[in-house]
Amino acid sequence: MNKTNNPRLTPYAQKLRREMTKEERRLWYEFLKDSPVTVNRQKVLGRYIADFYCAAAKLIIEVDGTQHFEDAGLAADQVRDAYFSELGLQVLRYPNNEVNENFEGVCEDILLHLGDHLIRPR
Repeated sequence: MNKTNNPRLTPYAQKLRREMTKEERRLWYEFLKDSPVTVNRQKVLGRYIADFYCAAAKLIIEVDGTQHFEDAGLAADQVRDAYFSELGLQVLRYPNNEVNENFEGVCEDILLHLGDHLIRPR
């Protein structure tokens, strides 16, 4: 997927990795980091940076703050999700409050979407 490389965004992605939200940090350190499949955090994909990306499952995981539920955020996410869909990627979105209040449920849903990719070695 060469068309997803965008070196202009790399420094910003690195900054986002260092400054993850508490919800992103929790999902990463308590679940995704030790996943049986490789998951990248703050991955540059074309003109966007995905919170988490699993290439094997063609899956993007987004943890959304309140700005994503305002009109402008909803519209931007719709454009972004369409772009990812054109690349053959599926986007899962979880609001911050769901990560905080239903962490196990979020993790179970992600596992469900990772499916048979979990039984393949890294």
